Amino acid sequence: MLRTHTCGELRSTHVGEVVSLCGWVDKSRDHGGTLFIDLRDRYGKTQVVFEPDAGAELYAEASKLRGEDVIKVTGKVIVRPEGTRNAKLSTGDVELQVTALELLNKCNNAPFSPSQQDLPGEDLRLKYRYLDLRRSEMQKTLVLRSSIIKAMRDYFEENQFIDVETPILGRSTPEGARDYLVPSRVHNGSFYALPQSPQLYKQILMVAGYDRYVQVARCFRDEDLRADRQPEFTQLDLEMSFVTHEDVMSMIDGLMKKLAKQFLNIDLQLPLPRMTWDEAMERFGHDAPDLRYGCELIDCTDLAAKCDFRVFKETAEQGKKLRGICAPGGGKLYSRKLIDELTEFVKQFEAKGLAWFRVEDDGKLFSPIAKNFTEAQLEEFKTRMQAKPGDIMFFVADTWAVSCKALHNLRKKIGVDLKLYDPKTMNFSWVVEFPMFEYDAEEKRWVSMHHPFTAPRPQDLHMLDSDPAKSRAVAYDLVINGSEAGGGTIRIHDWQVQQKVFGLLGIDEETAKNRFGFLLEALQFGAPPHGGIALGIDRVVMLFGALDSIREVIAFPKTQKAADLMTEAPNLVDNKQLRELGIKLASADKP
Repeated sequence: MLRTHTCGELRSTHVGEVVSLCGWVDKSRDHGGTLFIDLRDRYGKTQVVFEPDAGAELYAEASKLRGEDVIKVTGKVIVRPEGTRNAKLSTGDVELQVTALELLNKCNNAPFSPSQQDLPGEDLRLKYRYLDLRRSEMQKTLVLRSSIIKAMRDYFEENQFIDVETPILGRSTPEGARDYLVPSRVHNGSFYALPQSPQLYKQILMVAGYDRYVQVARCFRDEDLRADRQPEFTQLDLEMSFVTHEDVMSMIDGLMKKLAKQFLNIDLQLPLPRMTWDEAMERFGHDAPDLRYGCELIDCTDLAAKCDFRVFKETAEQGKKLRGICAPGGGKLYSRKLIDELTEFVKQFEAKGLAWFRVEDDGKLFSPIAKNFTEAQLEEFKTRMQAKPGDIMFFVADTWAVSCKALHNLRKKIGVDLKLYDPKTMNFSWVVEFPMFEYDAEEKRWVSMHHPFTAPRPQDLHMLDSDPAKSRAVAYDLVINGSEAGGGTIRIHDWQVQQKVFGLLGIDEETAKNRFGFLLEALQFGAPPHGGIALGIDRVVMLFGALDSIREVIAFPKTQKAADLMTEAPNLVDNKQLRELGIKLASADKP
């Protein structure tokens, strides 16, 4: 080893020892002929000192050093002089009195410093990711990620799970997001697909008798991206045989308890609370509600039907919904200008507008539309919404789906604006009993709410024939702070039920056999009841690290347009490679 210790290791117990350190020059300071350098590696920082009496040549070489130069220093560990100790550093009681310096590599004008206070733009950080990864915050996050994954592996090993790797090159089974395709040179004209998840393989493992499978799995989805999505991501994937959904959820409850205690020093009470999908949508307008604060959605459609305000009355008459939320103390924050901005905000989510009433100090309601209501009607709205002086009530009059989407996003914004929760708090819960299907009006067919292999509740099995819209799935999502941290289901293990579900999804027998024939065949060879779940590791680490983006927890993430700015992927390939694969581009040939 070039070094005897790391830059975060030296303590008072090392005083008097001659040691060698390697690292990057973080900062340098010249104090009247004595040069101080903070030397950094991923373990921490150590102050190293070049004194005049160490020799003019050594001092001259040290004076040439600049930020991010890579050096090796050797010297004696000494106690820092009284009054100069740095309590912010773990090594702050000591410093290294340098007697030898070796420049290992020079840094040429870095576009930004990993130690600078103001972060550069994200595009610059991603282009020079190797510099960004030197930042202590990024290093701490990747260490946290590594530690969480290790804790997960340890937990499942203790619970008799077998870690099995599943293929990355599989066959395309398009259902939901688009597959990433990989052309085969050996089988010219044919393609592999990168896995969207190990779903089919882990079900095969259950049929094969491996009743407890787990894997830290790499997954790929060619879909339109959002701020919290990546084209490639990592999930904690598990499957269990001879279980009910309660068994799977209980296993994850235990994992969350372990992680919360180890990394957050929180003692979770088990079982984690749960609510049905119907309840979540009615109360919060979303299937992954943030339960750290109130502001629940309240249905006032019956009150709308009784009033003379045309927008409200027609909403009720057309079978739509009037729903609202009460923002506690919001009457003092939201000016007319800010309310206009909120109105434009909800229009992003298909709402046509935003009605509002502010509760004045005397308890009266103020609004531009208040004149359209009687005093008794206004009082009814205030009572229904449980509004108090200083509060403000917001309403969306539209379809149930639009009111869910608009008010859910408005609720999130109000929660932040009014600081309705402590961002350091953590809330864990389950949402259960999702619908089996949702109707795709554009394609005019049913699509799976989770995936095509989800089992219906036994009591809803008959509804597959009579009323698929009312059929509920044995599905469960883990929600942390309003984010879906994981989702799972009990699977269909009866091939005839699986065939029926395929039929409802518009997948005929021939297509089902072509895409999923191996699974349908396996289900006829003694498939046990089984179910599982996948946790988004990127999302879990982001939440445990109190970060705002999953790009902050991935070493080499893609941008929102699925581009790698550092390696400039994706990129063009030459015609020779394309010819070997039997591929010709539809666009003009490019080198």
